[in-house]
This record gives sequence, structure tokens and C-alpha cells, in this order.
Amino acid sequence: MSAKAWTCKAVPHDRGAPVVKMAHVTVRYDNNRAPALDDISFTLQAGEQVAVVGPNGAGKSTLLKLIAGLLQPSEGQVEVYGHGAKGHTCIGYVPQRSQVDWHFPVTVEEVVLMGRVARMGLFHHAGRRDWQIARASLEQVGIADLAGRQIGELSGGQQQRVFIARALAQEAALLLMDEPLTGLDIPSQEAILAILENLRGLGITVLLSTHDLHLAADHFDRLMLLNRRLLGLGRPAEVLSPDLLRQAYGTQMTVIEAPEGALVFGDTCCEGEHG
Repeated sequence: MSAKAWTCKAVPHDRGAPVVKMAHVTVRYDNNRAPALDDISFTLQAGEQVAVVGPNGAGKSTLLKLIAGLLQPSEGQVEVYGHGAKGHTCIGYVPQRSQVDWHFPVTVEEVVLMGRVARMGLFHHAGRRDWQIARASLEQVGIADLAGRQIGELSGGQQQRVFIARALAQEAALLLMDEPLTGLDIPSQEAILAILENLRGLGITVLLSTHDLHLAADHFDRLMLLNRRLLGLGRPAEVLSPDLLRQAYGTQMTVIEAPEGALVFGDTCCEGEHG
């Protein structure tokens, strides 16, 4: 697939508009509680790879769902390529693994083909080109040999690769990934990160949430430090400062200042955060 293929047919793109723009976005799940996100503003440019970091309950999942058009803000605006977040076929969204029914009887190839639905229409059958794109997407993430396997039979790392392949088959220009590396062993994490690195050549923008600060600093252009409010957005050395880390994690994390940078300990990682 060429970089020219990454277009969005359902909603037009404004030339020169950021891939994502949030302006003073607040989300409230319950009026009696503190907001899940509070007055968030930022822009994301084409081709960037940004990691969203922060403690459990910081609003990382909520942020991704807003951009995917699955949630609406209580206040503020969310724009994708200059338009509202809903209706874009160019957004590939990968939820946390705990939110997926892995017992559903579907093969790897069928899951990837689901990425073509927005392109071919809900009631249309997949044509030869759709199958070709699905198979090429599986080859691109290195699991073409698993095409006929049931999705629930795969390892966690293989399952994540299937969802990336589905986004490629969808011809996504923006890939949103919610904790895709949680629970994976080191080789599986490295395989996913290598695939994301290859997506740079296609101009695909990536926004990924993770609990691993060191991994985020090593592999992503910018970091977004979140704890309901946006505490920092920039290069890893700027965002992972002792002061900002203390603001984000409080007593959940011990921050030690060292000549080579801030050393952090603690913050138990767990899936399924609310927000």
C-alpha cells in the first residue's frame, strides 16, 4: 500500500489542519465526581507518534475514546482533520485487551477483513481487492501464517498484531492504541514497537497509552503526561521531570533525581482503568 492510500472518504480533511485538535475538553461521567478529563487542549500533527502516560484513572482511555468518536465531551471541542471526531473511516482504534471478547468464533483473517467494512459498506460482500488488502496487512505485521486461526487461540502479542493489521486494512491514517503493551513479554513488546516504527514510512499518526515511562521515552517522539488534566506535552526529557512526575503520580510513585535524569519507582500497572 502506498502513502497515497491513507485518505478518509466519509469525512473530508481540511488541508493544513492538525490530525487531532482538542480545545478545552472536559468529560464528566457523574456530576457528583471530579471530571474524568478537565480542560484538555492540544494538537497532534500528521506522522507523529505520541505516548500518553499517567497513573491509573488518569483519563487515558477516555482521551482515546473521544478522538475515536466513541464518547462526546461534556465541554469543549474535539476535531480530527478539522472536523468532528464522528464518522471518520480513517481512525483505527485498538481497545484494551480486557475489553475484547476473545471467545467470539472468528478467524484472524476475518477480524482483519472487518477493517474493510467502512470502505465497502455494511451490507456489501468483500471483493477480491478487500481480501487482497486484508492478506497484505497480515503480511505487513508478520502473521500471515495465522490467517486461519481462531483469534482466541493467539498469544497477547499476536492478538495485538491482528488489530494493527485490521487498522492497516481499514487504511487508517490515525492509529489509537489503548495499553497495547500491557501484559506482553519483552519480545512481543519489541515486535509491536518495530511494527509501529515501520508505520512512520506510511505517514500514519500513532497515539498510544502506556504505563511504562521508560519505554515511552525511548520509542516515542513526544509524551503526553495526563492525570485528568494535561500536565505536560513535549519531548521525553521535558515531560519526565521530577516536578511533573510528582504532580502526576503523587504518592503512587517515588521520584529520585539523578544526574542521568529522574528515576521513578512504583505505580502498579493494571488494565481496565475507568477513564
